[in-house]
Parts: sequence; C-alpha cells; structure tokens
Amino acid sequence: MSYSNTNFNNKTILITGGAGFIGSNLAFFFQKNFPKCTIVIFDCFRNESTFSNGNLISFGHYKNLIGFNGEIICGNINNSESLLLLNQFKFDFIFHQAAISDTRVYDQEEVMKTNVNSFYELLEIAKRDNSVLIYASSAATYGSEPSPQTVGKENPENPYGFSKYIMDKIAEKFTKKNPTMTIVGLRYFNVYGPREFYKGSTSSMIIQLGHQILNNNKPRLFEGSQNIFRDFIYIEDVIQANIKACSPLKNGTFNVGTGVSRSFEEISIILKAELDSQLETEYFANPYKGYQNHTQANIYSTKKYLDFKPKFSLEKGIKSYVPEIKRTFFEGTL
Repeated sequence: MSYSNTNFNNKTILITGGAGFIGSNLAFFFQKNFPKCTIVIFDCFRNESTFSNGNLISFGHYKNLIGFNGEIICGNINNSESLLLLNQFKFDFIFHQAAISDTRVYDQEEVMKTNVNSFYELLEIAKRDNSVLIYASSAATYGSEPSPQTVGKENPENPYGFSKYIMDKIAEKFTKKNPTMTIVGLRYFNVYGPREFYKGSTSSMIIQLGHQILNNNKPRLFEGSQNIFRDFIYIEDVIQANIKACSPLKNGTFNVGTGVSRSFEEISIILKAELDSQLETEYFANPYKGYQNHTQANIYSTKKYLDFKPKFSLEKGIKSYVPEIKRTFFEGTL
C-alpha cells in the first residue's frame, strides 16, 4: 500500500533515527513499495550508556534493520562532524525521527541539545537540498490539557514535551521565512507495533502486557486503569500519516492518533482474549506524579489537510501485532 500518489522511486530519502521503532518501519515501507529509491539511515545506534533513570540513551538497534538494503551512517545528531557525512547526498525527503523520546529524562540541557539544536541543522539541510521535511513531534506537548488534545492548546510538563513544543515553534517560523518549502510536524500519540521491542521499558504497554501474559504472569495495571484512557495508534497508521504528510494541503503541526480513547483495562482484556489467557489482572498504585489520565487526539485538521484516515482500531491493531509479540517473547533478547 503506497497511501498517496507521491512516487518515491528514484528519490533519495533520509531517515534520522532510522534504527529505532518508527524510523525502521519507514525504511522498510520505502524498500518494499519503492525499490528504486535510495534510503539513507542516520542513527547513533545503541550503546551501554544510560540516563540517570536507568533507561538507555539510544534505542537504535541493528536487529530492527536486518534485511535492509539501503545506506547506513552511524552518527549522532548532536555532532556536527557526523552530520557532515550527509553532505555526500542530496535529499528529496527527510524524515526526522531521531530524538531523546523518554518522557522521564529530566536532564534539560541534554534533551534540548539533542532535540532542539539538531533540528536547526536538519532544517538547513532541507533548505539546502529543497527537501520535503517531515519531523516527529509529540502528544507530550499537551501535558495534562483536557481531551480532545488540539493543536494550539499546549502545556508541556516535562523536558521532552517542551523540546517538541519548541521544535514546532521553530518549524513554524522557518516555514514563514521559506514559504515554498514543505515542512510538517506529526504529533504522535501512543504508538505501538512491530520493531518497538528494543525500546525496553519505554515500549508500549501493549507489548509489555503481552509478554507478561506469555510468561504466565498476571498482567499488571495501575489501580483505576478502567479510568485511564489513551489514544493508541498502530504503527501502520503512523506510516500512513508520514507518507501523506509529504503532500499536505498546507504546512503545519498535526495530531497523529485515531481520535478514539481506549482504557488500559481494555488492552488487558483484548490481549487476554487474543492470547487465550485466563489470568486475572493485578493492580498496583501508580507511582508517577503528573500522570495523564486521558488523551484523545483531535484529528480534524489531520484528516482535512493530510487526508489521514486511521484504519486500525485497537482490536485490529493488537490482532495484527500478536504474532510479533509472540516472536519477540520467544526469540528476542535486549
């Protein structure tokens, strides 16, 4: 499925963070559907470095790219010398996915340097090459604003959400100065699906609960999970949004969700049915302060200007995902 009339064959495509979850899925989408395009992945790849919260600094993993036939450059977007390696190419499209995406990282300097400073450089590369630039924003820009979350009503409550909010503002200003360019920000809500396994503890609760059940452990949820809602969106719909963003009716920042909220409790119920489990759910106190209890993307403008049409309900998405949940449980290692 190509999702749009844009022909990416004979085009050169840069995917930053291309060894990560969304980036690697984009890479294989292009490889499968547009075999004559040139795909360049730029990623720092995983090492053993961790943040103070114990989570890995980089989630890029070579196993996400097994079977990939394009170009790979190992480099850090914080490093100008690494970015110079991109000068050997002229990019038609840039998909900027690289970022510190861990909402529990509170090192403000590191988050801002990685997510914001590097964005200026990517914008200049896009201007130099006259590239279409699609970049990852986030629903974290909204903080605890009431649903439905709507572009223009932001209140970020952690460094990650603030960095993405600033990126959106930078893109807005850059677009005004360069009105002929195509620059689109996509505010992802709760994305789940294949190739997220290597995100470890920051992967979706769908794969985490699935692995708990397969391990014959009771799925564990916060107390009151029947009242905690999220807009869960399957990776295939996120790919659709990225592709359609390449030919928008206008530039801007757009929500990428289903527009439907589902409870944590429902995920447990669906997974237990799919995995044929009779395990009871175990509940524990939520240890986090400032926790979002309800997210639901307002996707009116996404539908209007990107022709975005979510195709995967939570039931359909989990059913499609179950074979990969099983494979990573029985075969995968971090």
